[in-house]
Amino acid sequence: MEVAEVLPEFADAFAFEEFNRMQREALPGLLESEDNVVASAPTASGKTALAELAICKALADDGTALFIAPLRALTNEKEDDWDRFEDLDYSVYVVTGERDLNPRRARRADILVMTPEKLDSATRKHDSRRYDFVTDIDVCVIDEVHLLDADRRGSVLEVTISRLRRLCDPRVVALSATMPNVDDVAAWLDAPEETTFEFGDEYRPVDLKSGVKTYTHGDNAFADKYRRLYRALDLAEPHLREDGQALVFVSSRQDTVQAAKKARDEIAERDIPMGARGDYDFHTDAKELDDATLRKSVLDGVAFHHAGLSKNDRDLVEEWFKEGHVELLFSTSTLAWGVNLPARCVVIRDTKYHDPLEGEVDMSPLDVLQMLGRAGRPGYDDVGYGWVVCDGADADKYRRLLRDGKEIESRLAESLETHLNAEIAMGTITDLEEVMDWLETTFYYVRGQSKPEAYDFPNLRERVRNCLEDLVGRGFVEMDADDLSIEPTARGKLASEYYLRLETAAGFAELCDRVESSEATASPRNGERRSRERDETALETGDILETVATAEEFDSVSARQSERDAINAVLVGQETDDLEAGQRKVLAILRGAADGSTPSELASDAWVIRRNATRLVSALGAFLDRFVGPHAANLARRVEARIENGVAEDAVGLTAIDGVGPGRASKLAREGLSAPGDIVEIGVEGLVDAGLSEGVAERVYEGAQSLPALEIDWGEFPETIATGENEVCEVTVRNVGEPARAGIRVTVNGVEMTSTNSYLRDADTVPVGVFGADADVLEYTVSVAFPEEPLVPIVSSQTVDVV
Repeated sequence: MEVAEVLPEFADAFAFEEFNRMQREALPGLLESEDNVVASAPTASGKTALAELAICKALADDGTALFIAPLRALTNEKEDDWDRFEDLDYSVYVVTGERDLNPRRARRADILVMTPEKLDSATRKHDSRRYDFVTDIDVCVIDEVHLLDADRRGSVLEVTISRLRRLCDPRVVALSATMPNVDDVAAWLDAPEETTFEFGDEYRPVDLKSGVKTYTHGDNAFADKYRRLYRALDLAEPHLREDGQALVFVSSRQDTVQAAKKARDEIAERDIPMGARGDYDFHTDAKELDDATLRKSVLDGVAFHHAGLSKNDRDLVEEWFKEGHVELLFSTSTLAWGVNLPARCVVIRDTKYHDPLEGEVDMSPLDVLQMLGRAGRPGYDDVGYGWVVCDGADADKYRRLLRDGKEIESRLAESLETHLNAEIAMGTITDLEEVMDWLETTFYYVRGQSKPEAYDFPNLRERVRNCLEDLVGRGFVEMDADDLSIEPTARGKLASEYYLRLETAAGFAELCDRVESSEATASPRNGERRSRERDETALETGDILETVATAEEFDSVSARQSERDAINAVLVGQETDDLEAGQRKVLAILRGAADGSTPSELASDAWVIRRNATRLVSALGAFLDRFVGPHAANLARRVEARIENGVAEDAVGLTAIDGVGPGRASKLAREGLSAPGDIVEIGVEGLVDAGLSEGVAERVYEGAQSLPALEIDWGEFPETIATGENEVCEVTVRNVGEPARAGIRVTVNGVEMTSTNSYLRDADTVPVGVFGADADVLEYTVSVAFPEEPLVPIVSSQTVDVV
């Protein structure tokens, strides 16, 4: 059955000309029906084409398709793969982070590509103009739906699909590797029997022979890696000698490189005939590689592949592996989920890996099966060989997995409170009965019916009530005792909007309470206006960093022994005795990042921790803005910018300018320029004198002009006032730059008199009461902060003598 016969207008969208047996059997259910579809099939059997068929049907009907990719690294690969759709004048758009989102492009896209986490975040904000595109989906394709069983990520996929179905009821096409309980997934998605497909191992293009091999576990983890590597090479060697290829999965990017280096030496020692050093053309092609280590390695037939390589290098390694130039490839698990790159022999060297946020964790059973599924090259091999190398204590566990497979379970119960809070915050749940209605839309409910005791289903209603009471007790939800109606609190809404774990949101609220509780109310005296001794600036950078470092998102971070000295050096002189080792590590990384000096010993985990921390600081800023005030929020915004850019405190304001990154900000700060106002004042010529090229100087100057710029006019403010006298004056805060939201505070001798929060377009007049108090001198200060920009607050003071 040729593609051109079935879909003549989309023939060029497919990477092949004929459908295989599995694709032919699923094709009528995808193209001739509107029903939801669930298809379970062995790895490498051609499931991607089923996704593309569903997308083609939606496009032919002038609809919009959403493709949910299991990993972030795969979303960009899909964008590249689907240039074929772009050539047919259909637009493909990958939805990435909040700041990089282009809502207009997303709204106009024919095919959207997202991870479960991005879709969850977007659907929580579906009623905003920025994310309204998620309510206009006609078909939703879930790639690798067995991700439902993944720790933490599984519940995200589950509740998000349930929510999306309530929002716009798209057709759902769920694809999966072989799973024993495909009928449960079909029941969850309301896929009828005729569009539920369970393709067994007989549909594998190549038979798979899999097994478990053990190694002798020692006391040294570093030495153990090499023991497993030699075991992996023992398993791969017979196939390499017969011109076969081997794919070895290891736990980290760094391990792919180190294993490839060691393997080259071992291959030479064993005299295995490999490599293309005599091939002049390939020798020339190898010079196109960006990575110097990879350039040397591929000439010996050995390569490595991970998401940190340039796209050019990944593409070349994949191409050369398919062509047979690379015979032994070391990779991280990402390759198993995305690229169709089979090998005669697959070896999983590492069944555990170090996660910067979780510590040492076991590879998920889903990952293991996915990786082994890459064994066997269609058209070249009659059988593929897949091996798990593990410690003897784990051998039976992996043998059971290979023999029985893995039923897909729901993970919703593990994070029920968080997801329930999100639904309440969106207003989709308003009473107890609606909680039960919502649960009935989940995979959790379906599995609970299949296994009621395992899921404690007889006590479900009681559990839900306890969950709600806990949310009420912790301040996320309000419940009416009479009619059991439910409403979200501001805390609950912020926790949902910023995608926080509830423990983290509670910690953020606690910090806000501490700042608030530092207020003291001065008693009115002699008819004076009531003033509050409240100082948001009592909040310090250290408070923000420590609150984020102790967030639950980092609760599994561990500090290795080799990192302890570096952590202590960064935190020397700071009170951190009450922090756990992992929390101290996160704090050290954040402090180092803010100063642009992360110790090399912490560098391997720093990127992931920094990326998560900037999101958390942004969320903490929203809490401070809501519960404390704009000045506190502005401090959080500056801390966020420092972690993101690695610039000193006196240069952080420059990062608000488009085109000014950490290097340029530091360079300008060394020239004595620390704020956008300084840039505007010296102009393009001054920037050129400071070392910028004329073109860059013009862009930076224009960027600085697009920010707010303030002038504070004290007007006819008195220099003296008599004891017991009062006078009301007016101070004008004038914005001569771009409009922005601002907080204006007036204090006298450190006591806050007034505080306003306004959108400052041109000028605001602030009334200031000057009163003859007991003090000899009154110092009045006006401070203006922008909660959404990393600009240092503008401060101006005047002194009044009491006579």
